[in-house]
Amino acid sequence: MSEEILERLRKGIVTYDEEATKKAAKEVVERDLSPLEAIGVLTDTVKELGERFARQEIFLPELMMAADSMKAGMAVLEPELLRRKEKAPQVGTIIIGTVKGDIHDIGKAMVSTMLTAAGFAVIDVGKDVAASAFIEAAERNSADIVGASAIMTTTMPMLGDLVEYFKAAGVREKYKMIVGGGPVTQKYAEEIGSDGYGADGVEATDVARKLVAK
Repeated sequence: MSEEILERLRKGIVTYDEEATKKAAKEVVERDLSPLEAIGVLTDTVKELGERFARQEIFLPELMMAADSMKAGMAVLEPELLRRKEKAPQVGTIIIGTVKGDIHDIGKAMVSTMLTAAGFAVIDVGKDVAASAFIEAAERNSADIVGASAIMTTTMPMLGDLVEYFKAAGVREKYKMIVGGGPVTQKYAEEIGSDGYGADGVEATDVARKLVAK
């Protein structure tokens, strides 16, 4: 019976059905099954879809709908984890946001989903974020990595400013920094002194894994 419920949980994600995912998650709780195992099914399924997105087998709207379904299931399962005092294994903590002046966040949301699926605790500070807010969030959450994106060429220089702000504040060495976004390139990431660059959610996740493993 547990396998059947977990399969329904997985199917809710791949069919982008928030209600079906939530219903299956509630069954996990009602039948006293492992919420940790159920969360593993959710994250593994979203990771599979992320890999399909990277191969252009599905498109961004589909990946975002899958992410929404995952969140619906997590909203049911996480309180049960806390009640049981279980803790999902986490690779590290990452702060993620879009730089000051940039109000776009679709790509950032996709990256957040992929990082969550990979086992990171993701703290999304939103869009149009000041450099000081990145530092505040990193300090408050004992982050390992700070990830910043810029979607417009006009806001791309803010990524370099962010790295310099961390240096001026004397905290640059405490955090690994990853940058990304439409106009950003590997070359630019190196020029501004970031620790890594992700062209998409899959690449950003791989880079983040390598950085926390160092």
